[in-house]
Amino acid sequence: MRWTPKIRLVTVLLSVVFVLGTALQNFVVIDLDLIERSMRLKGVPTEDAPAYLAALRLVGNIFIAGNALGLLVWFRWRWLFWPVLAVSAAQACGVVIVPFEVHRAAFAEHGWPGLLPSLVTDGGAVILVIVLVVAYVRSRRLTRTGDPVRL
Repeated sequence: MRWTPKIRLVTVLLSVVFVLGTALQNFVVIDLDLIERSMRLKGVPTEDAPAYLAALRLVGNIFIAGNALGLLVWFRWRWLFWPVLAVSAAQACGVVIVPFEVHRAAFAEHGWPGLLPSLVTDGGAVILVIVLVVAYVRSRRLTRTGDPVRL
């Protein structure tokens, strides 16, 4: 798919938001106390909390790097479409994968600001996935050569 100027701008801006939001979530909101609190709310033992935190931060770092790929869309590289879509789709899954107890613990520890990074990055990823899929389908259905379609 060719990157139209609007799709390119939306993808780059959302990628900036996702990188910052994921970094904020990964290094400011999520800490050992929050993980232990969410495990207690879930009713599971907390002795594995440090390992869980390390794994969660590793996943967060992968998402930071993956979201940073979206910044390269500015250069109109066609091959970025599928990796950016895959990272966004995976991050969008956080809407249903992240246990509710983590959100309750984040709210108890930080208030509404503790929920914003996760809601913005995961919810925004849902929106970006929809935008990219619609743009891809439109570019394939409405043109014979695959040239960009104005959105």
